[in-house]
Amino acid sequence: MKTMIEEFKAFALKGNAIELAVGVVIGTAFGKIVSSLVDDIFMPVLGLIINRVDFSTLAITIGDASVRYGMFINNAVNFTLVAFAMFLVIKQVNRLCAKDPAACAVDTK
Repeated sequence: MKTMIEEFKAFALKGNAIELAVGVVIGTAFGKIVSSLVDDIFMPVLGLIINRVDFSTLAITIGDASVRYGMFINNAVNFTLVAFAMFLVIKQVNRLCAKDPAACAVDTK
């Protein structure tokens, strides 16, 4: 009968758990790159195009409640730009992998 520590060790050191952990760490770092691409490159250009309109201040006040639809617009634009940035990056990775499939092959053993 295995002890709980042995079972946990077998679980934690399985290839899938380690690969998942690496994927989460790399995904987090990649997320920062995409956020920087959107915040530091796309949004300033978009600001120039739309004459620095700040949607975040747009709101409708109903009694004590404030419906901040401008923040929704900002978040929708931000989501669209992040999705577009991800599309561009994945498209380039796929293009590079098509040219050299060996460079993109992952050997986990």
